[in-house]
Formats: sequence, C-alpha cells, structure tokens
Amino acid sequence: MDGSLFYWICWCFWTYLTFLLNKQNPYRLKLSALILSLIILENYHFTLAGFDLNTGGLFLLFVSYAFTYGEKRKTIAYFFICSFIVSIAYVTFHLFEIFDPVWVIFNKDWMMGILICYLSILLQKGLKGRILMVASGTMQGEFFYAYILRKFDFSYSIGSLTYLDAFAITSILLVVWSCLENAGIYFENNFALNQKSKQKSS
Repeated sequence: MDGSLFYWICWCFWTYLTFLLNKQNPYRLKLSALILSLIILENYHFTLAGFDLNTGGLFLLFVSYAFTYGEKRKTIAYFFICSFIVSIAYVTFHLFEIFDPVWVIFNKDWMMGILICYLSILLQKGLKGRILMVASGTMQGEFFYAYILRKFDFSYSIGSLTYLDAFAITSILLVVWSCLENAGIYFENNFALNQKSKQKSS
C-alpha cells in the first residue's frame, strides 16, 4: 500500500528522536517537529495551474530551501547544482520506467532509493546536506516529471505517497550509511588510541 513505508519510517524516526535521543541534543526538538509536521501535512493537497500538489512534498521542498538559505553563496550554488543533478536522475529513472520497464528488476522504490542515495553520497559529505539535497532534488524532479507527463495528457500528483515512500527509503539508507561511516571513524580512533597506549605501556 502506498505510504506504508513512509509512515513506518517516519514514526520510527520520530519515536527515536522523542524518547531515545539525548534530550540535550540541539537538533532533537526541531527534527521531531519537522517529522510530525510532514506526517500531518501529507494528508492535504490542492490544485495549482492544473497540477495536483501534495502539501507534504511542498513542505519538504520548503524546508530544504530554508535550511540552505543562510549558507554562503558558493555553498548555495553547489547545493543547487547537486539538486539539479538529482532532479535529472530522478526524472530519467521515471521516464525509463515508462518507456523501457524491463530494466526495473525489483521494487522501483528501492531501486530509486539506492540510486539517489548513491548520488547524494558522491555529491555531499554530511548527512544533513545529503538529505536536504535529496528533498529538493527529488521534489524538483517531481515538478519536471509532472510537466513532461502533462504534455502527453497524463495526470500526475506531485509529492504523493508514492514519492514519499521513495524519499523515506532514501532517507533511511542515508542514515544507515552515515552510521556506518561514523562507526568506521569511531573504531579507527579507538584502535589508534589502544595501539598508542600499548606502545607507551611497553
């Protein structure tokens, strides 16, 4: 069912942030509020210029722009270039799915998630930048894709539950990858410290 992965992953994130994460963490309250707002806004949609728009998807796009607004000009320019690359990849994937569906060898949401996750890892270093880039890039891709389909008289809901499923999968993959990166650094640092302490003791 469309939206099941989105709700499940969002509620897992929200539960962790609200009840398990250290209360002194400065991002805890903000992230909890953002996730809860996304879950609430997902239920609403409206029509603008002939396009059916989901408020949850637009909220993601607004948040990604808002978080990037205070950065330096070079950072903003690079962010939008990366977002455009993600948008092109997103639209291309969907068009290939329509015109040549044979190459979609397993669940398209997971294929999309893995592709966008890989791109974001290549283009951005931190978890925050990666998720913001994915949110803006994929939502921009939604607009491009809806515009292309409109040329062929196909209707498409921008930021629908199907999109949010793919975004949630990409987000969880990025979080897992970030944990693996940090675990590698943690073990590397601890191993180095243990080696130094052994050398000193000897």
